[in-house]
Amino acid sequence: MIELTFLGTSSMVPTKERNQSAIFISYDTHGILVDCGEGTQRQFKFAGIPLTKITKILITHWHSDHTLGLPGLLQSLSASEYGRTLEIYGPKGIKERLEHMYRAFLMDRLIEMKITEIKEGTFFENGEFKLEAKLLDHGIPCYAYAFVEKDKRRIDMARVKKLGMKEGPLLGKLQRGETVEVKGKKISPDDVSSVQEGKKVAIISDTLLCDSCYEIAQDADLLISESTYSAAMEEKAEGYNHMTSKQAALVASKSNVKRLILTHFSARYKSTLELNDDARDYFENTECAFDLMKVKL
Repeated sequence: MIELTFLGTSSMVPTKERNQSAIFISYDTHGILVDCGEGTQRQFKFAGIPLTKITKILITHWHSDHTLGLPGLLQSLSASEYGRTLEIYGPKGIKERLEHMYRAFLMDRLIEMKITEIKEGTFFENGEFKLEAKLLDHGIPCYAYAFVEKDKRRIDMARVKKLGMKEGPLLGKLQRGETVEVKGKKISPDDVSSVQEGKKVAIISDTLLCDSCYEIAQDADLLISESTYSAAMEEKAEGYNHMTSKQAALVASKSNVKRLILTHFSARYKSTLELNDDARDYFENTECAFDLMKVKL
């Protein structure tokens, strides 16, 4: 199961109700933090998620509302019994910027870190999922990310037992999609199992509307998109290299997305009702995120 927690849904300026940008993706033993705005580690406490659950941090870009929480979070991890290597991914220059951060602050550096400068395409993959990136249009290097769960083969144990099979290496082969032989009879994976299609979550950070938005969102079960301004403020949005709620909805509508959640709201909006209404004119299955909102897929 994929569980997402919105730790911050504001844009440049935090409000009483909204912290700066951060989203946490929990999947099995993996914890992926996308961006780390100011106050993120405190939001973890409100959400009831230990910081030690973080295994990876993905930085979309280096504007301060997406990164000011990093020094405090890394300091707290150094003070904890973390006991693993923290993987940090981001645009070119991330290694240098993190070194500058450690020179600027008197911080403990007691955890192992693996820092990777990414490019477009798949930048991490294991047997369970892969992480993809697309370069956006925000004036500085900025990436959209996609979490893509791999298809899983589910074994029907009742059918397995009926064929006289026992748990063991043969079951493992079937799980991997291989044909096996039992008592002289060949058994294909489709005889005793079915394939559960993996889920896709796409996250579009700060950007003008561009081709990469559609490409990263294509066929997503869930698209999370920045929606800094309403449709009425499209000119202002363009001036600041941001999207409107209408544009986010058009991306969802044209990219075969199942569900859209808007985030990264300007502090001018006390309520997100206008943004939600704008988007629903073009994509019905839309909602606006709020701080500490949890979503399960």
